[in-house]
Amino acid sequence: MEISLAAEPVFHLGAFTVTNSLINTFVVTLLVIVGCVALRGKQLQTVPRGFQNVVEVIIEKLSAFVQSVTGDEKKTQKFFPLVATIFLFILLSNYLGLLPIVGPIGIREVHDGKEVLIPLFRSANSDLNTTIALAIISVVSTHIFGVIALGFWKHVGKFINFKMLFKNPIMFGIGILETFGEISKMVSFSFRLFGNIFAGEVLLIVMGGLVAYIAPVPFYFLELFVGFIQALVFSMLTLVFLTMATAESH
Repeated sequence: MEISLAAEPVFHLGAFTVTNSLINTFVVTLLVIVGCVALRGKQLQTVPRGFQNVVEVIIEKLSAFVQSVTGDEKKTQKFFPLVATIFLFILLSNYLGLLPIVGPIGIREVHDGKEVLIPLFRSANSDLNTTIALAIISVVSTHIFGVIALGFWKHVGKFINFKMLFKNPIMFGIGILETFGEISKMVSFSFRLFGNIFAGEVLLIVMGGLVAYIAPVPFYFLELFVGFIQALVFSMLTLVFLTMATAESH
């Protein structure tokens, strides 16, 4: 039973290394694109059925969720594409990582005189590189929307405002703390998602190694729940920070 903290390389494209988690990322991205193209290419029905009905339910629930946080229809329309994409990407990545093909299917290689199995697939969010990328996208997006809503100098003034240095030193210090807080957001975002998903994978591997059939089942359903909660928490925090970044400070 091998547990690797880092994603294992599967093959190389020149100097670029393709890992098993990156393959899962490509698969999830392809699923989202194919789903969007399939829905866009078909004649939409007034009374939705099948795939269209499922998509409309998801959009309706996510839109209501975004609206409940922003309380503003215009902000909801602006934030919805980003928040919904993050939620669906993380959720699909988490659930794809729970499929039976993730882990057992792989390539056998010899390392240090021992034959080891390199899994062909691995949950995208069990790779810290993926979660860091998501965290950067989330935090940078909040500042882009903040600049668009308030203007560059007013938004930057929330963090660094030298006029406050002599007028109100406490507020100037708070601004500096807020700057470091933006960095800590990326750290907490990435490690929270990575830690929960990776720990879940380890738990399932250990339980499967101890008792192959019955014991892992409750933990499998637990991971389904955790996968949903992590996607919801990540997207909800992104939405909250977007709402805060576009509100004028008082």
